[in-house]
Amino acid sequence: MNSDLQRLQPYPFEKLRALIADVTPNPALRPISLSIGEPKHPSPPFVLDALAANLNQAAVYPTTQGKPELRQGIANWLTQRFSLKASSLDPAQHIIPVNGTREALFSFTQALVQRDPQGLVVSPNPFYQIYEGAAFLAGVEPHYLGCDASNNFIPDFGIVPADIWQRCQLLFICTPGNPTGSVIPLETLQQLIKLADEHDFVIASDECYSEIYAPDGPAPVGLLQACAAMGRDDYARCVVFHSLSKRSNLPGLRSGFVAGDANLLQPYLQYRTYHGCAMPVQSQLASLTAWQDEAHVADNRAQYQAKFDAVLKILSQIMDVQRPDAGFYLWPVTPIDDDVFTQRLLAEQNVAVVPGRYLSREIDGYNPGAGRIRMALVAPLADCIEAAERIRDFIKGL
Repeated sequence: MNSDLQRLQPYPFEKLRALIADVTPNPALRPISLSIGEPKHPSPPFVLDALAANLNQAAVYPTTQGKPELRQGIANWLTQRFSLKASSLDPAQHIIPVNGTREALFSFTQALVQRDPQGLVVSPNPFYQIYEGAAFLAGVEPHYLGCDASNNFIPDFGIVPADIWQRCQLLFICTPGNPTGSVIPLETLQQLIKLADEHDFVIASDECYSEIYAPDGPAPVGLLQACAAMGRDDYARCVVFHSLSKRSNLPGLRSGFVAGDANLLQPYLQYRTYHGCAMPVQSQLASLTAWQDEAHVADNRAQYQAKFDAVLKILSQIMDVQRPDAGFYLWPVTPIDDDVFTQRLLAEQNVAVVPGRYLSREIDGYNPGAGRIRMALVAPLADCIEAAERIRDFIKGL
């Protein structure tokens, strides 16, 4: 077996299962899970109808590049959503449908990175663990940029040494961030593009939470939008990853896309033909209907806003917790160690959360996720409110 497999750490939820293996949740209270970021709002009925109506397409081999109408629909959505120059996205060159962003984040790294013991994949810390595993299995090292309250949970890219950028082959950013919800500003994205030009690395922007924001607030900016604002309609060295999982409550559809620099996507498409990961035709046709509709997305945003309003009203009285820029996570400070907090909260109040330290790496003795928990406000509103009340009662009893 590939020896680099031994470098992979258990996924956060494997660590969580081990942490709570001997914990007996309070049997007097029904369980409420805020641990996994799996949307629980209903999937849009019209998408499911489109999926069902095209099940006969299961008899057809899908192409790796995807159906032209899906790629055109994605191009239309990107152009409108991120204020791109009309016709700057060629659906045949700049867009590839993928089976969810997790698969694509991993495989893009394998296709892009050149095996080099000095090579780096740079990412924020805390981070989505696929970035790290993809780096190890591509034969390079991960390098972590700490994100905490001192930098508003966005890496301070300006203090990264030049030698790190010189070794960097791929920079992952996540905006809005997981787990912090912080949105990288347009000016910072443009700073990164200039750094990528100077040091010849690629920026991969994970934007799967971009459509979950306050209904009356500004929509998060994206990497392609930053390119367009600089007049870079070739999107050189830039790729973005989007998904229907969070935007449209369709995590089981496994549908997303990669878009950006055609010079990167052309060889990546060839890689994918060998990878064997074409999206089923019926899923493509259902996905198109989702990308063409915004009403269900607006409703989704309103539901999350109601949860944030209600939960923060309860928790802000007793915890250090702030409303995120976007996304559906809270990232509060815990009054005791985050792993102990997680165990006791489950045992005493039957509420499941994730210790922040499991979403980060300790670097030079400092783990920016330690002393925090991640709470995914994906459960129904009433459950989120009850969970917040239980957490309040739990903290009062410490």
